[in-house]
Amino acid sequence: MYPYGFYFDSTYILILIGMAIVMYAQWKVKSTFAKYSELMSERNISGQEAAELILQANQIQDVRVERVAGNLTDHYSPKEKILRLSEATYSNSSVAAVAVAAHECGHAVQDAKNYQFLKLRSALVPVSQFGSMIGMPIIILGFLFQMMGLVTIGIIALSTALLFQIVTLPVELDASKRALISLEQLDIFTQGELPAARKVLNAAAFTYIAATFSTALQILRLIILSNGSRRN
Repeated sequence: MYPYGFYFDSTYILILIGMAIVMYAQWKVKSTFAKYSELMSERNISGQEAAELILQANQIQDVRVERVAGNLTDHYSPKEKILRLSEATYSNSSVAAVAVAAHECGHAVQDAKNYQFLKLRSALVPVSQFGSMIGMPIIILGFLFQMMGLVTIGIIALSTALLFQIVTLPVELDASKRALISLEQLDIFTQGELPAARKVLNAAAFTYIAATFSTALQILRLIILSNGSRRN
């Protein structure tokens, strides 16, 4: 018993570590994108034009490139066959914008080539969303009523989100790899611009790694708390 009823949960350090890493990753990607948004590509090809070139080079004719509102809201929708580029990417010819557009094209190429990790990630979307929704309420009820079996079920439900994030990592890394190859082979970037593009894509990839690590730490904390309650 701590004085004045104060209790310090040492496992909070895991949450704080995860939050710090995620915040750093977010700062890193924003600052890197901002830096290389100021660097205009020598070929003066916009994000939209680069996307069209990459899709054509890979003989992908069923994917539509669209502009979407926001900043860094770029994404590819396998179900709709739509590659959406943000306002900061679509008509911009900076190294950052074109690199991001090429990365999203990487996902379209994965889809066209039936990349298995992309299929698996798509299949896990509803499972992870459901697990994330019910996991924490079940865990809270389990601790409240000291039903450790219920806590275990909640942790398993939350772990589906971690599984989704783990599967996402090779998908994102592979898309960036495909992007860099396309940017070089199609002569969209000069050799001097490729290292800058790699920095942009690496910073973006780090956000996924940080999010996965943060989720893993959160689940580890819940397991530690669960085991402690069982012992008590």
